[in-house]
Amino acid sequence: MSDATVDDNPVILFDGVCNLCNGFVQFILPRDTDGIFRFASLQSDVGRELLAEHGLPTDELESLVLIEGDDSYVKSDAVIRIARLLGGMYSLLGPFRLVPKAIRDRAYDFVAARRYRWFGKNDQCAMPPRDVDAGARFLE
Repeated sequence: MSDATVDDNPVILFDGVCNLCNGFVQFILPRDTDGIFRFASLQSDVGRELLAEHGLPTDELESLVLIEGDDSYVKSDAVIRIARLLGGMYSLLGPFRLVPKAIRDRAYDFVAARRYRWFGKNDQCAMPPRDVDAGARFLE
């Protein structure tokens, strides 16, 4: 069992070199006022271990993944579940789960396939912002 699953907090796995994905993490951090989310890049040892534990491919870095207990959410399901956990106005995304998954994921895949071209890519995984307790929120 990985260290990431010990504290029972939901873990968001993201593409650490993707500027869009890093921007999504930067968006969540100040809105997660209770600090419930933990973060790890898909490229990290923890990320790959969590993917394997949940029967997800460890070599495909095309999706945002949310690990919550024994459950895992990918692509649009992950975004909707994260929004619901954030609460407040973000929970208004909840009804989008009524849109067929194939349609939601097709839109997700369209953006994911173009994310590096549209938003850029880093040479290495981005570091957490200085004002965040990286040891508590970011898993390595």
